[in-house]
Amino acid sequence: MDKVTHYRQVIKEIIHQHSRYSPSQKDCDTLGIIDEASDNYLLVDVGWYDSKRTHFVILHLRIVEQKIYVEWDGLESGVTRILLEKGVPKDDIILGFIRPEKRDLIDFSLI
Repeated sequence: MDKVTHYRQVIKEIIHQHSRYSPSQKDCDTLGIIDEASDNYLLVDVGWYDSKRTHFVILHLRIVEQKIYVEWDGLESGVTRILLEKGVPKDDIILGFIRPEKRDLIDFSLI
């Protein structure tokens, strides 16, 4: 299995696992959004919080040039830890929410 296919499989497992959890608000749904054509993968909560509409991105991952970009990580356990546990090399995980010139200064253990 090539690297990108493997990364897609790992990301889909994470999305499916976390989309099964029930949000704290009873009128909300957690949705896993998988777009392999553009290699964008999201986990979102949508619904109602009291009388207000909510649409909240929990997780957004992308595959770009054979690397996994973490664009947003709202998982309590941290998606970088999960990716590492699933065998994704640290060099193939890019923290997209950190400015490019600062990424070399950040260690995942600090996040």
